[in-house]
Amino acid sequence: MAEPQDTEDVTSERLVEPGADDLERAAEAALRPRRLEEFVGQRTVREQLSLVLDAARGRGRAPDHVLLAGPPGLGKTTLAMIIAAELGASLRVTSGPAIQHAGDLAAVLSSLEEGEVLFIDEIHRLARPAEELLYVAMEDFRVDVVVGKGPGASAIPLALPPFTVVGATTRSGLLPAPLRDRFGFTGHLDFYADDELERVLVRSARLLEVELAPRAAAEIASRSRGTPRIANRLLRRVRDWAQVRGTGAADLAAARAALEVYEVDERGLDRLDRAVLRALCERFGGGPVGLSTLAVTVGEEPETVETVAEPFLVREGLMGRTPRGRVAMPAAWQHLGLQAPQAGGTLFG
Repeated sequence: MAEPQDTEDVTSERLVEPGADDLERAAEAALRPRRLEEFVGQRTVREQLSLVLDAARGRGRAPDHVLLAGPPGLGKTTLAMIIAAELGASLRVTSGPAIQHAGDLAAVLSSLEEGEVLFIDEIHRLARPAEELLYVAMEDFRVDVVVGKGPGASAIPLALPPFTVVGATTRSGLLPAPLRDRFGFTGHLDFYADDELERVLVRSARLLEVELAPRAAAEIASRSRGTPRIANRLLRRVRDWAQVRGTGAADLAAARAALEVYEVDERGLDRLDRAVLRALCERFGGGPVGLSTLAVTVGEEPETVETVAEPFLVREGLMGRTPRGRVAMPAAWQHLGLQAPQAGGTLFG
């Protein structure tokens, strides 16, 4: 399923799979569905996207530009690859952080062929000059090439063949309205239910040739934070444990033992999650505490705490965000086996 947010050099040629030279990413890439009918979960987005693609094929034209929004690991990159496969088109991959200048984007756009799909990961991180260039390219299928410098510079319009931009973002609120409005279809991806993750795991186990017991699939799914990428990663770790220390079969005992080794508890919290909660509860009495202070306490960068640990902890009702800082919710104390402060204490400052 869905995979890490890969980035590629903006001048790279057509790519079958970004990051294929990395063993971990290659393993994850092997689990990606290739067609929309193989994609598990996201029923509403799949149905809507199917209509967009079928209609475009029926007209013999490139479909509207597509924006895929949602947390990491839910399938945005995979859907971009599926869109290209369903259209029978080549896929060009780049990312917002890789495009620092308008010229970088112009070089990519001017080399596109008719019907090609351009996937821009983390599109909300595009540099402003490149963003403005993309507006015109998406709407009018042209780029203005600037020749010369200073007062004598002139812009020469260069026509582009029809193509489709697929943008992916984990923070759709950061997209400027003019850019967001140029996408004809926006798909919002939600976290997966446990039964959907079990279907993902069954399919992945078959591809990995792993004997996965139903109870083991349920155990892994319940600890995967509603995210297929995490579910597939945990499945590979369970497979490793079963191969080295078990019978070779991924049964319930192997799943529990492997997840204990890799410090993933029954609610899906890992080492960083528990470190954040313990710092909140034991060092700061439940908070409130600022993000930077909390990050220093657990030895991580503030961005790591904010983007990796915090969303899940807030969603699980273990942490709260207030104007004064982060606070531990009653469920956090209970999960850690600690006594929460009495009413009027420091829990909410």
